[in-house]
Amino acid sequence: MSAFNKWIFGGLGWALGGPIGGILGFALGAITEETGKTYKAEPQRMLPNDFSAALLVLCAAVMKADQKVMRSELEFVRQFFTRQFGEQITQDRMLLFREILKQEIAIGAVCGQVRQMVDPPSRLQLLHLLFGLAASDGQVSKPELTVLEQIAHLIGIAEKDLQSIRAMFVSDPDAAYRILEIERGVSDDEVKKAYRRMAMKYHPDKVHHLGPEYQKDAQEKFKKINEAYEEVKRERGMK
Repeated sequence: MSAFNKWIFGGLGWALGGPIGGILGFALGAITEETGKTYKAEPQRMLPNDFSAALLVLCAAVMKADQKVMRSELEFVRQFFTRQFGEQITQDRMLLFREILKQEIAIGAVCGQVRQMVDPPSRLQLLHLLFGLAASDGQVSKPELTVLEQIAHLIGIAEKDLQSIRAMFVSDPDAAYRILEIERGVSDDEVKKAYRRMAMKYHPDKVHHLGPEYQKDAQEKFKKINEAYEEVKRERGMK
C-alpha cells in the first residue's frame, strides 16, 4: 500500500464528509499503511455524519485534553461500544479510535459539523457521554472540563443545560438543584414544574432515533433527573 494512503483517504474524507470525514479518512489510511490491509467493513457502516463517528472524534479530543490517555478512559470507550454494538464492531472501532487519538483534533470545525448535522436532544446525549468519559477515572480534571465546556458551547448547548449535565458528574453541594436547572430558593411548585420540564427534555424517547444501542445511556441520564428530584423533595419534606 502507498505511504500516502492516509493523506489520500483524509483528503477524500474531508471532501465527502467534512472535518469528521477527514479525520476518519486519515485514520483509515493510516491503518492500511501500518497493516497493509484494508480496514474491515462493519455490518453497520460508520459515516462522517453518523452520531457514533462524532462521538469517537470528540472522545479523542476530551482524552487528549490533559495530555495523557488513561487506561480507564480507553476501557470506558471500549466497554461503551461493546455494549452498543458487540465485540466484533468494537474491535474495528477501537483500532480506528487509536489512530484518531494520534491526530490533532480541530474542535471548532468538528463541533460546527455536529451542530449542523445533529439534533438538539442528541447533542445533549453526546455531551452526557463525553462527561461520562472524563469522569471514568474518578474525577473530571480542569483541562478536561475546559474542553468539555468549549465543546458544549460550540455545539450549541445552552449554559443551563451544560451546568445540569456537569452537576451529574462533578461534586457540588447544589448538584440536585443544578441538575433540575433551578435555584435553591425557588418555591416547591417551581421545583415540581422544573422536574416535569426536565423529565420531558431528557426522556429517552427524545433520542430513540439514535437506535436502541444508545438507550441505556439515555436512561441513565433520565435516572439522574429522577434522583435529583427525589433528593430535593426529601430535603424540603415535599410529597
